[in-house]
Amino acid sequence: MATDKKTAHILWFKELTIADVPLVGGKNASLGEMYQHMAKQGVVVPNGFAITAQAYNDFLKITGVKEKIRDILKTLNTHDLKNLQEHGHRVRETILEAELPQALKDVIEQAYQQLSDLEGGSEIDVAVRSSATAEDLPDASFAGQQETFLNIRGPHDVIEATKRCMASLFTNRAISYRADKGYDHFNVSLSVGVQKMVRSDEAGSGVMFSIDTESGFQNAVVINAAYGLGEMVVQGKVEPDEYYVFKPTLLDGVTVTDESLNFKYRPIVGKSRGHKEMKMVYSIEGNNPVNEVPVAEEDRKKFVLTDDEVLQLAYWACLIEQHYGKPMDIEWAKDGLNHRLYIVQARPETVHSQSDKKVLEEYLIKGTGKVVVEGVSVGSKIGQGKVRVLKDASHIHDFKAGEVLVTEITDPDWEPIMKIASAIVTNSGGRTSHAAIVSRELGTPCVVGSKTATTTLHTGQAVTVSCAEGERGYVYEGDVPFEVKKTDLGALTNPATDILQIVGDPSRAFDFCMIPNRGVGLARLEMIILNAIKVHPLALLHFDQLTDAKAAAEITELTSGYINKADYFVDQLALGVGRIAAAYYPNQVIVRLSDFKSNEYANLIGGRQFEPHEENPMIGWRGASRYYSTEYKAAFALECRAMNKVRLEMGLTNMKVMIPFCRTPEEGRKVLATMAEFGLKQHEHDLEVYMMCEIPSNVILAEEFIKIFDGFSIGSNDLTQLTLGLDRDSGLVSHIYDERNPAIKILLAQAIKTVHAAGKKIGICGQAPSDFPEIAEFLVEQGIDTMSVTPDTGLKTWINVAEHESKTRK
Repeated sequence: MATDKKTAHILWFKELTIADVPLVGGKNASLGEMYQHMAKQGVVVPNGFAITAQAYNDFLKITGVKEKIRDILKTLNTHDLKNLQEHGHRVRETILEAELPQALKDVIEQAYQQLSDLEGGSEIDVAVRSSATAEDLPDASFAGQQETFLNIRGPHDVIEATKRCMASLFTNRAISYRADKGYDHFNVSLSVGVQKMVRSDEAGSGVMFSIDTESGFQNAVVINAAYGLGEMVVQGKVEPDEYYVFKPTLLDGVTVTDESLNFKYRPIVGKSRGHKEMKMVYSIEGNNPVNEVPVAEEDRKKFVLTDDEVLQLAYWACLIEQHYGKPMDIEWAKDGLNHRLYIVQARPETVHSQSDKKVLEEYLIKGTGKVVVEGVSVGSKIGQGKVRVLKDASHIHDFKAGEVLVTEITDPDWEPIMKIASAIVTNSGGRTSHAAIVSRELGTPCVVGSKTATTTLHTGQAVTVSCAEGERGYVYEGDVPFEVKKTDLGALTNPATDILQIVGDPSRAFDFCMIPNRGVGLARLEMIILNAIKVHPLALLHFDQLTDAKAAAEITELTSGYINKADYFVDQLALGVGRIAAAYYPNQVIVRLSDFKSNEYANLIGGRQFEPHEENPMIGWRGASRYYSTEYKAAFALECRAMNKVRLEMGLTNMKVMIPFCRTPEEGRKVLATMAEFGLKQHEHDLEVYMMCEIPSNVILAEEFIKIFDGFSIGSNDLTQLTLGLDRDSGLVSHIYDERNPAIKILLAQAIKTVHAAGKKIGICGQAPSDFPEIAEFLVEQGIDTMSVTPDTGLKTWINVAEHESKTRK
């Protein structure tokens, strides 16, 4: 006899679909949907059952709890935080003190025993999770609204955890939200999911999104991972590992054989190791079923997941997103006993998937200030206000609207004041912590993982909280001026000239690519080497020969986990370049190979031992002349390996390379031969190689150079310096430095004409078009193919060029 779903008190995952949200809530309906429909695609969901919303409603009615709650809430005042706290506590205690009807206890015990039998144990450990039925109410809009209980064993404890889940429908935040919106508290019900525990206490767990949670970039999966049970990541108590995987090339060429996945490409374009000081594990003794313990120092330095596991999880995220037809927020776990990965929850992502993609909103810091605290930025906005340091949620009634909330960590009890804060700063947590998720949904700037905010900042202090400067969020002293710029992208006219971007910071690439563009004309390696790698490549290759003990110690720390220290350079460089190439895919991304001067190379860790002293490094051993030299060739090989990793392993063949400071055609041929020697061969796998046109000889001998390279990109900064014979870093002659000088314009026009006569493309990637609209207009009139500008001037240049082209045509 078929189960009548509408009256049933127990429904198994195998009986549920996403259409059953009114019966079992969003989380349980989603688990059922995946359990039924995604197993054949390899997505593994632990078995379980749902105690239905009907069971919850019958419990409230039969025991008289429903009327008691109504009576308690008659004197509720949600604008009085103390009143709200008292009423919420009374309602929850009323539910917890009531006994579940015996018939309901019996069916829960029977279902639990059946699940135990199916999983091969007498009394298995389970997770007991809340699942609200109204998807447009708190459970859908705010993170961690209802409770989850882990490592629950035995029928008695399952029943007690069930009651505690039911009580959590009346958290202070949920009561306040429903009352303020005019919803009846009994128009939303609660279902409880009982699911076989994954022994992630013996391995790791975390969350992942099928969209970048900060920028809204839709082509990346973001995965967070920490050791132990997943609540530590969800609650933001640890700084997890973080991985980014590029979806389009991940899905290109996947094959599935006997439960194993084989990937043609392995596009992990971001990988950072978190501190992971603590983890949640099963308790051995005591009443609490779980316990928080320190992570061993050697484990903190390791990644929780292997690259294969990262790719598998990212692939599952793509499948789940495709199944639901929308970006998803997913919890995963790895079982340390059988070493398998599992999906334990999935729900729609509720912020960027619903945002207005036609309006570009940019927050721009317009002044300078002293940074007093920094951490991980959440969102891309800026907020200002006076600090309110709160040690715990019992003091939230002291908080005033417009203040900056500063605390150790947040949970749902903090939400009544989070929604009125101008910004939020926490000591703990990462991008998927409670504070981060709720702040993102509220549109409130938030800095998490600051470590010292509660001791460095003090109540009443005026601050500016900026999340508009990349992955790091900054708290500035005082009110720093900023601007909010909104642009209707639908109203823009597209210019015929391709407007590209100049990008050096991979952490900003997903943000920058949202600004109208047709790719990247100059991706600088120097910032990746300075900020991510930090070490001179020859110091890695010749580590055993280092004479600087301090440098050796720093390198040992940075390269922890690498047997071959040179691999560290290749991996970090590939991650940075890969992230930029992924952000703009399939548009071209032209990567300029390293162009440090000898004094700049010397400042890298271990660099002084391998660099000569030059009186004028600006026109010394730089660019092309390094690549084929006996002294540097082995280091250049690492760059070539990294570029090949991006193109061949990650599948990002939209990436091209560019050679800087190539003085003679013969030097150009030597560089191409050296690249080919290290596997980076021009035209193989469609690789194009461009040359920076930045030396007068490049223009004078343009006919010779363009036979060697696939195109030019004018570097107007060096071209101006070398044509006018001045040091652009010298303040004494800075008044002469001007890209609008007639001599420069003659060279620009000549270069464009010569390259076009050869049937090839030429662009410009210097500062001139960004700084001077008249230079941009001159270049358009000369027929330049592309203009590369910094992202902050990209939109202005896009509009100006389109307007000038329109006037020229008329």
